Amino acid sequence: MTDYLADVRKYDAGASEDTVKKIVKHLGIALRNRDSSLVSASDPKEMARVVEKWCGKKLGVDAAAGEAACNKVAATMKADKTKERVTFYYLVAKELGKLDTL
Repeated sequence: MTDYLADVRKYDAGASEDTVKKIVKHLGIALRNRDSSLVSASDPKEMARVVEKWCGKKLGVDAAAGEAACNKVAATMKADKTKERVTFYYLVAKELGKLDTL
């Protein structure tokens, strides 16, 4: 858990541990596998899945808003070759103003 929180805090120093825990719980088993614990921002199918499942179903936003948020977060994390899924999802939720709804 502390590794996830530390990674999120590289981008948001004031990140709430409770919020990060909620994302970790939501992702569950996906975090056990190294490949599925990362987001490939260069893969259109991966990004479409994040927009549909995370932005649409979990956060309740439309595809256009989700796609815009994902693109912005991908640009923010561009220098990070291994984009942790927890951090990516946190930043997308923050970008959409949805952290308090998690």
